[in-house]
Amino acid sequence: MSKLTLLIALFILIPSYGADTCSRVATINYQEVLVDLSNKNRGEGLRYYLEKDQVSEDLLDEYQKNNRPTWRSAALSTLGTAMVLGGLLRTSDGEQDTITSKNFLLFGGATMIAVSYLIYKTNQYNNEYLLLKSVEEYNKRNTPKIFLAPTDPKNGIGGGIGIGQEF
Repeated sequence: MSKLTLLIALFILIPSYGADTCSRVATINYQEVLVDLSNKNRGEGLRYYLEKDQVSEDLLDEYQKNNRPTWRSAALSTLGTAMVLGGLLRTSDGEQDTITSKNFLLFGGATMIAVSYLIYKTNQYNNEYLLLKSVEEYNKRNTPKIFLAPTDPKNGIGGGIGIGQEF
């Protein structure tokens, strides 16, 4: 029973970490603009500005193309889910070392799901460089300047200080 509880907890907790996509903002002309208007097209909130510069727009298009889900990740996740469901439906029949044993199906399927998730998140994290490069290219040649949150994708550390002044 404890294995089943662990699997259920993993399926409930893991999706809750991906709910922060619409919280990124950029500052343009002292106004905050949402960078990600939806989960489907990340970075689309900056398109109005970035399309003024061809290099920036091309980098944004590549960023969005790389953020789309692939059939490989969908297949890996689907196979993992099928294995977990097969393991839950399988009864213990004394087969301990076969490829269709209950433990192999449960842990193999959970591992496949976890690996698929980690690959997706790693690709998404490494792809953020394209968005930063797109904004850099735009800022070199155009105004108004776009200021993204001061995060460093190389070491994963970020922070910021805001100072406001009203007259």
